Amino acid sequence: MIYRSLGQQGPEVSAVCLGTMTFGQQTDQADAHSQLDMAFERGINFIDTAEMYAVPPRAETYGATETIVGTWLRRQARERIVLASKVAGPARSLGWIRNGPLALDRANIRAAVEGSLRRLQTDYIDLYQLHWPERNQPMFGQWQYDPDKERVCTPIRAQLEALAELVAEGKVRHVGLSNEHPWGVMEFVRCAREFDLPRVVSIQNAYNLLNRVFEYGLAEVCHREQVSLLAYSPLAFGHLSGKYLANPVAAGRLTEFEGFGQRYSKENVQPAVAAYVALAQSLGLTPVQLALAFVYRRGCVASTIIGASTRAQLAQNLDAWVVTLSADALEAIDRIHLRYSNPAP
Repeated sequence: MIYRSLGQQGPEVSAVCLGTMTFGQQTDQADAHSQLDMAFERGINFIDTAEMYAVPPRAETYGATETIVGTWLRRQARERIVLASKVAGPARSLGWIRNGPLALDRANIRAAVEGSLRRLQTDYIDLYQLHWPERNQPMFGQWQYDPDKERVCTPIRAQLEALAELVAEGKVRHVGLSNEHPWGVMEFVRCAREFDLPRVVSIQNAYNLLNRVFEYGLAEVCHREQVSLLAYSPLAFGHLSGKYLANPVAAGRLTEFEGFGQRYSKENVQPAVAAYVALAQSLGLTPVQLALAFVYRRGCVASTIIGASTRAQLAQNLDAWVVTLSADALEAIDRIHLRYSNPAP
């Protein structure tokens, strides 16, 4: 395992991060602790969670993931773990979270942090992220910005000021973004610079063979402004394993939870997956190895967030770390990408 620093002065994290959103839904506490132990033994020091988890979000499982992580964390050397969590924003129908937050304002951010600290049984969170923007923007499978949907929202400066208080109090050490777009990143960077507020060190966005939208605008912004990409969903909710090609009702989140992962229901997803599976087979790799090796070694990616519902799946994902793709393989991937450009944005 290798380690990289996030942003300009962020924490040093493993190039693979353990995502935990199955904990408390598909994965019970015993299996979750086993996954955490395995990841830590394999050199992973970076754990990502969120107040909203488990996923899919439900009132019955709200906070369950952080609670499970907390019961594991309390018996670890805390300084050896880089712990990331997120505050859920408004603009989604999640009324059970803080009675339906109307804003990413000071009161909501503070309440979210304090709730996460209690569940995680820790005094601080190393990386605290805004799970998605409060303002109007396309996200989670939407692909067009619609100015007619503009609404009043908390200014980005005010969001950073709320986070700055938590940093000053030692409850949060670094701040980051998630599901953001280029304008948002630049505005957070501008406000931090102009008003001496905490500078975001990372952005957590979807990035995989079916969704390389990050490369179009965000890659340049994040490179020039030193904001590190934490790539989530590298297997595209299991699509890139190829299991749904052979069996459309194979076990997984997409079949277990109705209406889940809608960005992967678009028409070119299955042809693109078939092309990547065929390429993997021609290279003597599994589809999982091809998909993960692509993201693991991508120059724009600081850390790849992997998640699994079982210990066996996690082992398979970790084993893919040793796979390196040749220049010819990368060229073949780009040819498929140009044929099926971002079918699941």
